[in-house]
Amino acid sequence: MKMNRRGFLAAAGLGALPGLAGGADLAKMIVRSPNPQDLEMSPDGFQAWITPLDRFFVRCHTYVPERADLATWKLKLDGVVNQPLALSMDDLKKLPRVELVSVAECAGNGRSFYQPHVAGTQWALGSVGNGRWTGVRFRDVLAKAGLKDSAKHILLDGTDVPLGTMPKFQRTITVEKALDPDTLLAYQMNGEELPQEHGFPLRVIAPGWASDSWVKWLTHAEVLDHEFEGFWMKTAYRHPKGPVQPGATVDPSEMIPVTDLNVKSVIATPAAGSIKSGRVRISGAAWSNGSPVTRVDVSANGGETWKAARLAKDRSRYAWRLWSYDWTASDGKYTLMARATNSAGQSQPLEQAWNPSGYLWNAVERVEVEVSGKEIISLYTDEPAAAQQQPQGYQAACLTCHDEGMMRQQHLTPAQWDREVNKMTGWGAKIKPEDREAILKYLSDSFSQ
Repeated sequence: MKMNRRGFLAAAGLGALPGLAGGADLAKMIVRSPNPQDLEMSPDGFQAWITPLDRFFVRCHTYVPERADLATWKLKLDGVVNQPLALSMDDLKKLPRVELVSVAECAGNGRSFYQPHVAGTQWALGSVGNGRWTGVRFRDVLAKAGLKDSAKHILLDGTDVPLGTMPKFQRTITVEKALDPDTLLAYQMNGEELPQEHGFPLRVIAPGWASDSWVKWLTHAEVLDHEFEGFWMKTAYRHPKGPVQPGATVDPSEMIPVTDLNVKSVIATPAAGSIKSGRVRISGAAWSNGSPVTRVDVSANGGETWKAARLAKDRSRYAWRLWSYDWTASDGKYTLMARATNSAGQSQPLEQAWNPSGYLWNAVERVEVEVSGKEIISLYTDEPAAAQQQPQGYQAACLTCHDEGMMRQQHLTPAQWDREVNKMTGWGAKIKPEDREAILKYLSDSFSQ
């Protein structure tokens, strides 16, 4: 994928800001939003089996909360249980210690590729990482409380505080998923204490599911005998039951919660652009939803023919699998592709079915390269758009909670911007009626398709 001049300069400028994330190295990350933190791993991160903490993507709906004091911190567990609990970290660590290697992937990973565009953080391919998680089985904690027969869902809540009148970020997982022996409450990541931006002191690990269910900064788990009606379950993180026409409006009754990840592969090398002729190693990573990746096929001619890639030895049920294929490249233009298949026989589609939230992108990636005897590198693909005068009220209404980088990445239609403005005013953004039209015009003119 190419980075245009505007994106390059924005990333370079933001990368110089200090203190955006305790574990992430901003010089190695793509900054989608500095605060709330949305940090994306660059493609070369797909060359390591375990993603280092300083390369691991960060997704936050809110500002990172203050660090918990373990001397007073408790995990509260109640609801339809026989014995409500309040467990300290020492209490949790008395339970059997478990380690699991698993991919954590944002449901919106790949959202920027959907056409027509949809609102939200415009992730490319790097809102994902493969981590080594250590903690206790959720089912061992639930066993201490004792589930009643009516238990169906578990409502998860952390210490993060919503912005303005945004609904509090609360998610549920099914009791069945919570009782899975691979579902953990983790207090370590890659052998170290959980970094603050990754959920210290405790986060849910729901392997095989998108990371919206991996609730961070966990302090409360309430066992429910019914479905939770909160915004982040009934409105957000939902996708259509079946295919829909691109750009169509989908009735809420036809939407279901995001759970399982799709089988997917990413090409780490070579990057798009010009490369030297001769032996070229095409490499990357592939993962799935708990049905392990068993095969990756590579094409150097836009899908006309496919060859099996070599799979690396490191493997685990929920982890990604590194792969590589050695290609002899002669002069010319080529489209490189990689397609993963899992043990359930699921393979990546060549074309992506559209959905209105931009979730679960897993179409086969295409990397365009031009091969010649001499390598040529170009950093820039276009020039920045001319800056426009910000209208009255814009700074106070739109830039109080985040910076303009969030808007810059959207590429929405005027109608979509109108819906976004309505949503943000509903969440507390203060826009005077006399300023609304000018603000909407600014957003549409500056950050539309």
